[in-house]
Amino acid sequence: MTTARGPAPADGRPWPWLVPAVLFLAAFYAVPVVDVVRLAFSDATLIRAPERWSTDALRALMRDPALREVLVTTVVFTAVNVVALQAMGLLITLTLVRGEARGLRGMTAFRTLVLAAWVVPGIANGLIWQILFDEAPYGTLNSLLGFAGLGPVAWLSDPDMALASAVIANLWQGTAFSMIVFYAARRGIDPTLYEVAAIDGASPWRTFRSVTLPLLRTAIAVNTVLVAVQTLNTFDAILALTGGGPGRATEVLSLFTFNTVFYNLDLAGGSVLALILFLLAMVMATLVFGWLGRER
Repeated sequence: MTTARGPAPADGRPWPWLVPAVLFLAAFYAVPVVDVVRLAFSDATLIRAPERWSTDALRALMRDPALREVLVTTVVFTAVNVVALQAMGLLITLTLVRGEARGLRGMTAFRTLVLAAWVVPGIANGLIWQILFDEAPYGTLNSLLGFAGLGPVAWLSDPDMALASAVIANLWQGTAFSMIVFYAARRGIDPTLYEVAAIDGASPWRTFRSVTLPLLRTAIAVNTVLVAVQTLNTFDAILALTGGGPGRATEVLSLFTFNTVFYNLDLAGGSVLALILFLLAMVMATLVFGWLGRER
């Protein structure tokens, strides 16, 4: 009696099984990128197909004095957000894990509260914080400062404060993602290591520095890349909050790209800016994972 047999394994090698999926995903992601490269070397607009091919769009952007200011704003906005999102996500994670270990009530509600901000659309996030940062006498935060005897703050009209306000709005929404990454990684650490540290008399800070932090290194590296890419592509919350102003104080590269395409109708210029965004993300990912590989 014979039985049905499945396909024979390819000598334990995974590539025969993985190649079709890899090729499909590569085509799915590569085709739009190739199309953006094609448009970047054209004279395409949002209302007209490309008619000739040149590097005019690239040269025009390189001569645009606004690009340097936008790039500086983007680097500052991204760097501050990456550091702050990591710190806040890790702090909330450690608070949750410690509270759950002690059986404290309200940990689930606290985790849900943090996650609730993550599901708010970017435009709604910007509008919410625009109401909170309203500089009128009845603005929420300025009213609270008034009750405390402190003067009103120019949250959105002062260039430095406007960028800080955009960072705060992004932190409120994006911290949940870092918390999820760190929470999963922290729960995966063997509890025996903490028991041994406690027996050795290690302080909480020593345990964090010698046990938790080294074992979260991979999660930190991965989260750095994901958060940085997410922040580089953030424009909807800033669009609703400040519109990129005052002046160009909060106009990051993603918002500059949006304005170039949908306000100036310059599809070729927007494609060049999209390629710059893509290259920034790739360079940063390469540096982070290269560092992680050396550490290993």
